[in-house]
Amino acid sequence: MRRSNLLRSTVFRATLLYLCLFSATVLALVGVIYWQTTASVSRQIDATIDAEITGLAEQYSQRGPVGLVSAIERRAAAAGGTRGLYLITDWAYRPLAGNLSRWPDEAPDAGGWITFRLAQPDPDGAGINFGRARLFDLGGRFRLLIGHDTRERDRIAGEIRGALLWGIAAIIGLSLLGAILLSRALLRRIESIDRTSREIMAGDLSRRVPLSGRDDEFDRLAGNLNAMLDQIERLMAGLKQVTDNIAHDLRSPLGRLRGRLEPLLRDPSDSEATRQAVGAAIEDADGLLRTFTALLNIAQAEAGAPRRHFQPVALAPLVRDVAELYEPLAEDKGLRLSSDAPDDVEVRGDRDLLFQALANLVDNAIKFSPAGAEVAVSLRSQADQAVLAVADRGSGIPAEARTRVVERFFRLETSRSTPGSGLGLSLVAAVARLHEGELVLTDNAPGLRAELRLPVSPA
Repeated sequence: MRRSNLLRSTVFRATLLYLCLFSATVLALVGVIYWQTTASVSRQIDATIDAEITGLAEQYSQRGPVGLVSAIERRAAAAGGTRGLYLITDWAYRPLAGNLSRWPDEAPDAGGWITFRLAQPDPDGAGINFGRARLFDLGGRFRLLIGHDTRERDRIAGEIRGALLWGIAAIIGLSLLGAILLSRALLRRIESIDRTSREIMAGDLSRRVPLSGRDDEFDRLAGNLNAMLDQIERLMAGLKQVTDNIAHDLRSPLGRLRGRLEPLLRDPSDSEATRQAVGAAIEDADGLLRTFTALLNIAQAEAGAPRRHFQPVALAPLVRDVAELYEPLAEDKGLRLSSDAPDDVEVRGDRDLLFQALANLVDNAIKFSPAGAEVAVSLRSQADQAVLAVADRGSGIPAEARTRVVERFFRLETSRSTPGSGLGLSLVAAVARLHEGELVLTDNAPGLRAELRLPVSPA
């Protein structure tokens, strides 16, 4: 499965959207956990500091500054286990006792709290260490700092951040993997339906959507599609049978009628009026026979049956044969018929149908070209296509009508006075679709340029 198909998959994009929403939810959840945990540790630190303040305040009230300094010295000596921070200085910030070397430079907030960088690094080797403390002014004679380092809070916060990053990375990776696997599985099911539909559009009405046997939504959808295709195939087969029967049943009596009328043209006992009437009847019979033949050819091409018998077809001889066939007709109308076809262009297809399609284009060009004009038949190779083109200098086809002229029996108002059934371009379009090509009609300024574009045979 190509990467571009996967990226364009609605399933893949929906899974990615779900991944983004899920990741955002997890990020918000872990963020809340991070905030609550660090806030809880901070409250514990503040509560510990408040307890220290209460104890030292009691020492100060009972024993005065000397007792306070003595208590701070004892607590500073034991601070390695409690991570307490203590410092008492005189009014000039000269240290008297404690485990800090100097008074912090940071200004306290309204409650007297500060967070400051400690002079010594983290003893565990974790880098810079910070402390949180509360400051007191003891009557202008002494200044007191009681605090606690924040290593535990920072460690917990770091672990949560690491877990957050690894968790998000794992979620994204697993979600992407799940999106790819799920999209591939669903795309395989969808592509089987798409592949079957293309084969049916190409004319193979016997194709059916494969079932996986899981009896899931796709199997139920495939079952409904297959039932619909069975019904369509039955209707198409019935319609084709009726059309073929009508064409065959009418073509046979028309052929017999023509055979009976033709000897009357050579009977000298008949009057000129009788012979003219018989000739007109024969022409009408010929026109009906051509119409039925064209309808049968179109039905055959649209059914896709000839594709089983495709063979390599060299287009240059085909172009020369069509030009040679129509050159006398062009001369009778005072037209110049030119052809240009290189010998190295080959397609895979049905030569008779391709010949008929090109002949129809040349016949139309001759029919609608004014005397003295040129009808040019050309062949060229363009990328992976062979282009059979017929260009004339006639009245052309308006741009708004070019999509309708390939419909059966559709004729422009300007062409209703000319012989024809309106099936010529319909047959050309059907042959083009049978060969997985297309019929393109463009303006020749003036006139019409009709191109039959066919895929070339692989080397």
